[in-house]
Amino acid sequence: MKSFAQVAIPHEDVAKGRLTIDVFAADLWQVACGKAPLDYQDPDLFFRKTYMTRNLRNILEIAKARLEGRGGDSIIQLQTPFGGGKTHALIALYHKAREWNAKVVVFDGTSLDPKEVKPWEEVERQLTGRIEITRGDISPGKDKIIKLLSENAPVLILMDEVLTYITKASGVKVGDSNLGAQTLAFIQELTGAVAAVGNSLLVLALPTSVLEHYDENAERAFQQLQKVTGRIEKIYTPVEDEEIGGVIRARLFSRIEEKEVKAIVDDFIEYARREGLLSEEEVANYREKFLKSYPFKPEVVDILYKRWGSFPTFQRTRGVLRLLSLVIHDLLNKNIPFIRLGDFNLGNDEIRRELVKHIGSEWDSIIAQDITSGDSGAKKVDDSLGSSYRPYNLGTVVSTTIFMLSFSGRGERGASIKEIKLSTAHPEFPSTVIDTVISNLRERLFYLSDEGLFFANQPNLNRIIIVREESIPKDEILEKEKEVIERCISRSPKFRVYIHPKLSNDIPDTAELKLVILNKSKPDAEFLEKHGESPRIYRNTLIFLCINENEKETFYSYLRKYLALSSIESDEKLMLTDSQRKEVKNKLKSHEQRKYEELRRYYNKLYLPARDGYREIVMGIPTFGESSLDKEVYEFLKEQGEILEKVSSRVIRDKYLPDKDYIEIKKLYDAFLKTPGEIRLSSKEGFIEGIKEGVKNGLFGFGYISDGKIDCQWINGIPAVNLEDGEIIIKPELCRKEIEIEEKKVTIQPKEEITAKPEVKEQKVVVEEYGGKYYSKLSLKLRVPAGQISTVARIISYLRSKFNRCAVEVILHASDGKLQATEYENKVIEALNQAGIEVEKLDED
Repeated sequence: MKSFAQVAIPHEDVAKGRLTIDVFAADLWQVACGKAPLDYQDPDLFFRKTYMTRNLRNILEIAKARLEGRGGDSIIQLQTPFGGGKTHALIALYHKAREWNAKVVVFDGTSLDPKEVKPWEEVERQLTGRIEITRGDISPGKDKIIKLLSENAPVLILMDEVLTYITKASGVKVGDSNLGAQTLAFIQELTGAVAAVGNSLLVLALPTSVLEHYDENAERAFQQLQKVTGRIEKIYTPVEDEEIGGVIRARLFSRIEEKEVKAIVDDFIEYARREGLLSEEEVANYREKFLKSYPFKPEVVDILYKRWGSFPTFQRTRGVLRLLSLVIHDLLNKNIPFIRLGDFNLGNDEIRRELVKHIGSEWDSIIAQDITSGDSGAKKVDDSLGSSYRPYNLGTVVSTTIFMLSFSGRGERGASIKEIKLSTAHPEFPSTVIDTVISNLRERLFYLSDEGLFFANQPNLNRIIIVREESIPKDEILEKEKEVIERCISRSPKFRVYIHPKLSNDIPDTAELKLVILNKSKPDAEFLEKHGESPRIYRNTLIFLCINENEKETFYSYLRKYLALSSIESDEKLMLTDSQRKEVKNKLKSHEQRKYEELRRYYNKLYLPARDGYREIVMGIPTFGESSLDKEVYEFLKEQGEILEKVSSRVIRDKYLPDKDYIEIKKLYDAFLKTPGEIRLSSKEGFIEGIKEGVKNGLFGFGYISDGKIDCQWINGIPAVNLEDGEIIIKPELCRKEIEIEEKKVTIQPKEEITAKPEVKEQKVVVEEYGGKYYSKLSLKLRVPAGQISTVARIISYLRSKFNRCAVEVILHASDGKLQATEYENKVIEALNQAGIEVEKLDED
């Protein structure tokens, strides 16, 4: 789309910023005296910049007919609100009457001094150049006035600001009367005389605004004036509401490319229809209004003329023209296709002053704080929307629109979201983004009312919260931080958790894994190296969770607001509305729901013991749905391979056994706990399981070391590992070699009984062969004392090396105790099933 300034070309005075109020202040007396600005003094220029409204054209036609003696209304009253175009109409009559060769009398009550000038004398002076038949303090009577008019006809008498003159004249004594009363009498006589002289016309401009009547006496005079003229006058309003757009365009723009206007308007209408901003029933009317108001959106004219124009101090035509000329000049270098309410630059002193003077000076600081200053809420919203929307300054545009919709002399304020979207939307972005902007503005503006989308001069809940935030001491914030952490700890058995320890001896030197949460960006070396005055032994069991300094201000801001909201909710003395209390409750609920996410964004750096100090790992964004800090840390480290629930038997073999014949198991486990950077196990059970698995799969053997002598007792089976001194794992080849040696030492004598102690039952098949006897088959039933299972396991391993088939059946008896059924299923049967052991239940009670 083209820039509006390429389609609607401003008049030179608008484009160059010659925007003093005099340019728009139509003054009939100055025109009559030849001292008015050229826009009003020069008839051709005046009519080029005048939009010929229906009523103005009608008034001129009536005046022409009357002055030519063709009949018609003899008295016309122009009555509009303050600034409604009546003086402009009088000037138009002045220029046309002179064009029609009629004599024109101009009476301007604001320019004449009652002590020096009597209205009847002024009429005679302007018609004849002298004062003879009307001289005196008393109204001359209708006959003298008829004679005066008849001798000088055709005559047009234009009277503006008559009420002002009467109000002043009431203070001038005339015998037992006053000049005000005499002026009323004169006007009554004048209306009769004009009616009697067929080619004369009296036009009076009277206000409707009570403010212009000054006081009760002026109001009474106004009522009397209405009675005097009301018998024969015809009342006209020069500018109807729907014509104000044409008045604006004619006065502010020298040329408008209507074809281009149609293209721009049609593009917007199609966009608004597509976005659901206009219904099919609304499209035609809105399009017609936009074509008439361009380059201004229809809302601009409506809001200024109807809402702001309802202020008694706001001149509806002159005030709108003055304000819009300033806006045009401010926007000339902006590449925008049309002008919205949100494009009014409230940071421009002249534009802001044109508005603030009607609503109160306190709004200067409110506008600055919420909309125009560099750190205002609106500017923060501008920046928060991302690079795609940042060029549109939507925070400023939307907040300015809401501001412009917030005022009316009749009490109207605010608008619906749909109305705001229609007023601020632009075909270059989806209108849904306005919803986000409004939501953000509600959070950031201090004077956007909690009761609706309008500004108020009392702070909203946001401001109350900010004030409360500013009063919260730092100690209270730190205490809240610790409380939030404690509420986000599950006390899982995976970790022992220590929150904000101050000294190294606040963390015990034990074998279990410990999560140490520090409110600093990195742990001190002392925590790893010391336990009080002693060296720390179990260093590899420490895991530190530290803060991200970049998130500190965000997290503390969150805590500060959390505390402020809690304080406000519990403060019964605070006079909040029901809706504000509901909003506090909702905000507090939202903060509670965000508690874990905010905490995790702040606490997201892990430090693990390493050979040269610490190794840093950043956890990244919080896990969706997680609410337990220690649980998430554990799962994260487990996924990263930093915590193992079971050590791999192959890792044990490949990493710790390749250049050694054996390793003492307890010492290896202690190394995991004590050596920074070593394997980190969640429990000793995971370590024992890895040892057992390695022995079972033959990756290494299991046995004992005593006096430097290796005693391999197990390979390709499952040993009992107790993490006791002397337990070792052995290179598999050494273990097999030792077993072979032991086997050669074993000699079975003929008829020798092989039994287990104590013996229950023994079956054997003895075969004689050259060189001795041997057993081809054994079947033993054993009753085994507690603690001797490992002996049986060694025998089974040995027999497996001698027989191709070796099956073991176990009958287990347990009595004189109690075991819950769930424990039986989960601990006994499940464990046997996991090991692939078939179970036949013989007896239960």
